[in-house]
Amino acid sequence: MPIYKAPVDDTLFLLNDVLHFERYGDLPGFADAAPDVLAQIVGEAGKICEERLQPLNRSGDAEGCRLSAAGDVATPAGFEEAYREFVAGGWVGLAVPPEYDGQGLPYTLAVVMNEFASAANMSFAMYPGLTQGALAALLRHGSEEQKRLFAPPMAAGRWTGTMNLTEPQCGTDLGLLTTKASPREDGSYSITGQKIFISAGEHDLSENIIHLVLARIEGAPAGVKGISLFIVPKYEVNPDGTLGARNAVRCGALEHKMGIHGNATCVMNYDGARGFLVGEPNRGLNAMFVMMNEARLGVAVQGLAQSEVAYQNAATYAKERLQGRALTGAKNAGGGADPIIVHPDVRRALMEMKAFNEAARGLALATALDSDIAHRSEDATARQAADDRLGLLTPVLKGVLTDLGFESAVKAQQIWGGHGYIDENGVEQFVRDARITMIYEGANGIQALDLVGRKLPKDNGRAAMAYFAEVSGFIAHESSDEMKPFVEPLKAALGDLQKATIWLMQNALAKPDNGAGASYDYMHLFGRVALGYTWARIARAALDKKKESAGDGAWLDAKLTTGRFFMEKMLPETSFRLARITAGVDTLMSLPAEMF
Repeated sequence: MPIYKAPVDDTLFLLNDVLHFERYGDLPGFADAAPDVLAQIVGEAGKICEERLQPLNRSGDAEGCRLSAAGDVATPAGFEEAYREFVAGGWVGLAVPPEYDGQGLPYTLAVVMNEFASAANMSFAMYPGLTQGALAALLRHGSEEQKRLFAPPMAAGRWTGTMNLTEPQCGTDLGLLTTKASPREDGSYSITGQKIFISAGEHDLSENIIHLVLARIEGAPAGVKGISLFIVPKYEVNPDGTLGARNAVRCGALEHKMGIHGNATCVMNYDGARGFLVGEPNRGLNAMFVMMNEARLGVAVQGLAQSEVAYQNAATYAKERLQGRALTGAKNAGGGADPIIVHPDVRRALMEMKAFNEAARGLALATALDSDIAHRSEDATARQAADDRLGLLTPVLKGVLTDLGFESAVKAQQIWGGHGYIDENGVEQFVRDARITMIYEGANGIQALDLVGRKLPKDNGRAAMAYFAEVSGFIAHESSDEMKPFVEPLKAALGDLQKATIWLMQNALAKPDNGAGASYDYMHLFGRVALGYTWARIARAALDKKKESAGDGAWLDAKLTTGRFFMEKMLPETSFRLARITAGVDTLMSLPAEMF
């Protein structure tokens, strides 16, 4: 049976020693997350994920969800009970403001829980995760009455939320959307159309489901400029918050998927369902992007989470599985073979996974902290800097962490060999579940285009230049011998990123295909630098902690060794990405379509 142990100590080290969480005590909610409270929250998050969610992962995958003739969906056995316990712990509303019945804690802690829950049981974690995203959009763009009516029961977990964008004829190109909204006399709208691939669209975990639906008001402009956002509840909600009649929205089918079988991915049919406009007409994408950006960071963390759980199972297996002998002589002299962890290629795969996981976790938490600063700080300069980093890094995290998270799941399966291909061992589920993260919430090629086409040139490149300056400043400051193994490779990698950026500036405007063709490599080049910078920050914190004799010396040494491995073996990928970028797109675009 697969195992999972939440990385509580690693997470606390990142929060306390690398990100210095205590320095943000002046931000709303942070004073309530003092170090002792922080340790308790992270520990309890790990406990419920290990003890309640992880045991349901394989059974939920095997059983899946079931659709009745009436359009009701039953989740796998045990999900409902686990959800009640999850809700009772206040985990859904962890970062929701207290005035809406949330706990008001930092969003960063919600990201911690998202990782643990997604590693333990990704299908389950999606139900509360989507609710949190819907809440973020409502709290930013909803009216006071909408927030009063819908936010508290969602924060409490009694109601859940979804996002409804995709239709059969439109995924990325939302300008093709045809779901229509017809005004009613009472100020509400009749929503008619079909949405597909709607995660958690129908289920039996909550009393009500609040759908956030993109639709076009009759007479609205064509394309994305005519899209509005609507609240469409499964059950209508009376002014006093009690539930009324069933709305005209039903699950018409469940998608049969490669993975995440425990989450209900639905075809949703809207047949004149009553909906309520969120924000201004024809400004729906602005409101929905709040949810989408939060969801993209959440999906990035899902990639990390699947990599972490896959790594843990691969590392355990590698220490137990006896096959062959070490080239340097038998290590298990009393047995017929050595554990496969003695073999360099097995160690290579494990080290690549471990080095990625630790840096990806640090990068995800740093980005989540930027979100907290951007939305909670009273310092306008700090807010802008954090928001710039958040916008720049979100597509990088979504694309790179999910690509590499899937690669880790495949590496884990490879370490298990033939046993990893057999479903009873549970490793192949990590591969199947991780695969969707590269696709939904904007396929990774779209993330790369967003980075190069929008985020990089935004505000005349202000965010990118500030990030380059931040990394350069760190390198200049950390000139000691003990930090050379970390800052010298980082300096070279940053140089590759800067060269690639200059090449794009010189070649993409006159020939747009140069930018689009280079975007995927540029995203991964940027990602390697961001992960390398994170490792350098981790190394600085580990060295400081060793000097203070404030931690487990062997544990800190393992971090430093893992960090050096990343710098020596993984960071140099930036040079080959630079070569691919500067080669241009002539051969890429020259082959006639009929030759494919």
